Amino acid sequence: MAAPAAAAGTGAGALRVTVLSPEQTVFQGTADSVVAPAFNGKLGILRGHAPLMALLGEGELRVTTGGDERRFLVAGGFLQVADDEVTVLSERATPA
Repeated sequence: MAAPAAAAGTGAGALRVTVLSPEQTVFQGTADSVVAPAFNGKLGILRGHAPLMALLGEGELRVTTGGDERRFLVAGGFLQVADDEVTVLSERATPA
């Protein structure tokens, strides 16, 4: 029998998200989804996403857990997805 799926946003079964700027760690936690402003359009990430590296543009990064949504303004940098871990390295990242 398969183990029950973990509740969304509780850690197990959720995305691990880190948002970094040159000055600080802006956010570190879990999320159900991430929407990022990639260089050539918006990029949506859910659990199980294929490994990915993307060039960031300028705009709003949204990190959603349950009904809670955190927003950050980012400008330039990179986004990496690997093993349900999302790392955003931005030249400028501030809470919106």
